Amino acid sequence: MRFTGVWILLLLWALALLPTGTTWIPTSWPGWNGALAQRSGGGVGGRGGFSTPRPAPSIPRVNPSPSPSLPLPTPRSYPSYPTYPRDYYPPSYPSYPSYPSTRPPIYINPGTGYGFDLVALLFIGGIILVSFSMIRGLQRAGSGIGASGEPESTVARLRLATLFTPELQANLRHMAQAADTESVRGLADLIDNAAVMLLRDQAGWRFGMYEVWTGSLQKAEGQFDTWLTETRSEFLETYRHFEGKEVVQAGYQPKAEPDGRYILVTLLLAVSGSLPPVPTPLRREGARQALMALASSSPTNTLAAYVAWTPEAEGEALTEQDLLLGWPKLELL
Repeated sequence: MRFTGVWILLLLWALALLPTGTTWIPTSWPGWNGALAQRSGGGVGGRGGFSTPRPAPSIPRVNPSPSPSLPLPTPRSYPSYPTYPRDYYPPSYPSYPSYPSTRPPIYINPGTGYGFDLVALLFIGGIILVSFSMIRGLQRAGSGIGASGEPESTVARLRLATLFTPELQANLRHMAQAADTESVRGLADLIDNAAVMLLRDQAGWRFGMYEVWTGSLQKAEGQFDTWLTETRSEFLETYRHFEGKEVVQAGYQPKAEPDGRYILVTLLLAVSGSLPPVPTPLRREGARQALMALASSSPTNTLAAYVAWTPEAEGEALTEQDLLLGWPKLELL
């Protein structure tokens, strides 16, 4: 009891020495994300493709041909026969020999029991095939795979940590300001421009990761929103352009560090159908193929897109420790 009281007094004394308003953050805890809310970040995009109705397959219109006009049958005229008195009997004529008929004879074969004819067998087989097709269709609909064997929708996320340059940071901001985030064509162009910008900076790539989710179209928007929320929570948003609305946070003080030399760019895309495959582990060639796969989207299949980067404020850059603590799944390219 005496030692317990001494330890309690020492703890209270240590807490009393802390300055007023200081928050103690245990940075040594395993799994603690040191990059959360520690750096500025920006984002641009939208998910207007989910609300746009998908074009239905066009069915060619067939104009029915006019029905042929057939001549109506006219009543036949029969010859008139003479009338005779009631007590008159016509003379009997001798019987003439019967001659063979030109028509083939008709044979009647009585049934020999119960059995299946061809029509009934085809009918039962058709019912079995239709039932099997319905079961397969329900199974594919539940797994998110279409009739052609490819998924109904795909959501992909690519992260690239490249060497920081003020030009790349400024170009990302200019691209976000000029992007059309209210149309699927603008979202597809946004991914294309971001991919081109990163492909021109291949010499600075250091870390990266690529994730792909496939499933039904109904669940794709939820998966996109999940990754979008996770990406936004990794930094303090100082600039955001989402679905036509721009938000700029004023008064942010940059946190410059002498060993900061990285900028992290995240590309998030949802499309109907599938995307080209990307080899794993990622490496530099895999990162290039991932950018090309994302850039293969078009306005006809783009559902949602988002491009985020951190840091966004001038004078900031991520350190290698920030990358390892904040995004432990990054692979060395």
